[in-house]
Amino acid sequence: MVMFWVGLLSLLQPVFAQKLVYAEPDRSDSRRMNFEIIGKVGPHFLIYKNVRNQHWVSVLDNYMVQVEKVDQDHLPTNDQLINIDFVTYPQSAWMIYQHQKKNVVYCFAAQIDANGRRVGEPVELDTSMVRSASPQTVYTTLVSEDRKRIMVFKVNSRNRQLFRVTTLLYNDQLQLLGRTEMAIPIEEREETLGNFTIDNAGNLAFLKLHRSANEYVDQVVFYYKAIDTDSPVTTPLILNQVWLDDPHLRVDNANGRFLLASLSYSERRSHVDGLFFCLWNKESLTEPQTSTYSFPNSLRQEVKGDAGLKAAFNDHFIRQISVRKDGGWVIGTERYYTTSRFNNWNRWDYLYGSPYFFPGVSDFYYYNPYFNRYFFNNRTVGQNQVRYHADNIAVLSFSRDAQHEWSSVITKSQFNDESDDLLSFHAFIVTGQLHLIMNLPERRLNLMQDFTLGTGGMFSRNPTMRNLDRGYELMPRFAKQVSARQIILPCIYRNYLCFAKIDYTP
Repeated sequence: MVMFWVGLLSLLQPVFAQKLVYAEPDRSDSRRMNFEIIGKVGPHFLIYKNVRNQHWVSVLDNYMVQVEKVDQDHLPTNDQLINIDFVTYPQSAWMIYQHQKKNVVYCFAAQIDANGRRVGEPVELDTSMVRSASPQTVYTTLVSEDRKRIMVFKVNSRNRQLFRVTTLLYNDQLQLLGRTEMAIPIEEREETLGNFTIDNAGNLAFLKLHRSANEYVDQVVFYYKAIDTDSPVTTPLILNQVWLDDPHLRVDNANGRFLLASLSYSERRSHVDGLFFCLWNKESLTEPQTSTYSFPNSLRQEVKGDAGLKAAFNDHFIRQISVRKDGGWVIGTERYYTTSRFNNWNRWDYLYGSPYFFPGVSDFYYYNPYFNRYFFNNRTVGQNQVRYHADNIAVLSFSRDAQHEWSSVITKSQFNDESDDLLSFHAFIVTGQLHLIMNLPERRLNLMQDFTLGTGGMFSRNPTMRNLDRGYELMPRFAKQVSARQIILPCIYRNYLCFAKIDYTP
């Protein structure tokens, strides 16, 4: 994960002017187009696009003018292509994709240059047999923070009591460094695997979660597989009458640690009480350090909106966990819920059950959809009977020993009846200063606003960006930082999907 918090509380910060530039919409860029913002490669910005059986890369210059549109003829047709990930470097990008033919899923990699053209021939990384001819995702791609290690892994779940994890570790030139296989005992219908992560050396860590009655997590096992061994180290976690919501695992490369963070409950089926943390040090994996933080009433009062004081965080979800170089971390939560005249929202019914299995006919392979960045294939559009809400944001800072430092709240109220594409926010760092961008109503329009985090955790609202009232609807939640001072984000113009760039210049 990108290190977001560098010199977060610097006293002296330069003043930046935000320059917003739109790309002209292409006639083929329909609103239902699938896309991925690849990033900045050489002098150009690359964006992968897909409509039906056509795949291409749009090459944009610094003025967001399309200089080239390159067909990716090596990609299979859309009914065969399952998923695609990009790993971006200064002068090239790896395209790692999987597709299915009959009962075989193939994982390939191809390299593209700054002009969106393929370099060399695609390379086959692995293949897997599946039961069903219906397309299903098998492989997941992980990238280390410094992008020097790439891991592709799969989890065979044919034996529901013994999952087999196969990992392939590569360097940034996509040279194979090692292949390993692990057997993970699983309690059927009760246990799932949490998110996987790798550090800069290529060491793998992940969680096994026991979820009681499809609701809360009451048991956690930490798995750590070093690059030089095939056998993982396992550490059961003692929760001591604390129940977890959805544990997130992050790597702290600067300090050689792994962090688990989760919203927590002090009683079963009760209100969200606070946060739970656990730290594993690579030097002492069997001695995790755990701590809890209960939300004070003063913070609950700020974030509750129209909820009661005790239920203030019941609709909140962890949106961001960022680890600082000094070993501390910052957590951002957001209130998210839906309303409908047919049923009431319930975080257990909406989230859990079997969230880690890819929805498909076959049960041969196990897949975690939280890794899927090919998100426009999975978004929900046109369900007018459901209203999506994204409200207040809470940002909390903790020291390296889990001591609370400060909390800050951004009050907002967002909703949309078609989808949640225009809701939520995106956080990024520009020269050590944290920015949050989001759409907020202003003069009967949804205009994107920019908030900056200052000394002591206080947010300040920057002047409204220019060029916002030209009929473009920006989608900041899908934004991507492509350089130290540049952000690319999608937007809707009439019935077209296009892109915009934000430049932060001193």
